[in-house]
Amino acid sequence: MIRVNIKKNQITIKGHADYEEFGKDIVCASVTSIATTTINAIIRLDSEAIDFKSDAGLIEINVKKHSNLVDTLLLNMTELLKELEKDYKKYIKINEEVL
Repeated sequence: MIRVNIKKNQITIKGHADYEEFGKDIVCASVTSIATTTINAIIRLDSEAIDFKSDAGLIEINVKKHSNLVDTLLLNMTELLKELEKDYKKYIKINEEVL
């Protein structure tokens, strides 16, 4: 299962969906695509706004500078992941820290 933990200054995505075999897993591919697109957009707009690391089964985004644009992109990513969670509850779980 993919676990997404959302905090004010950090988003962590860990694990594998195990929806299908490696290379055919549409849930993993979707999560990776959503996160990578968001990371690339933020870096293109402000290369100092975030730090991130990406490895097999892990994506971590650390927000260094909040702005309306950065927060909007992160909110969009979160909403897309929540939509995915609705359709694939057995494969992705989102935990959002309420501030």
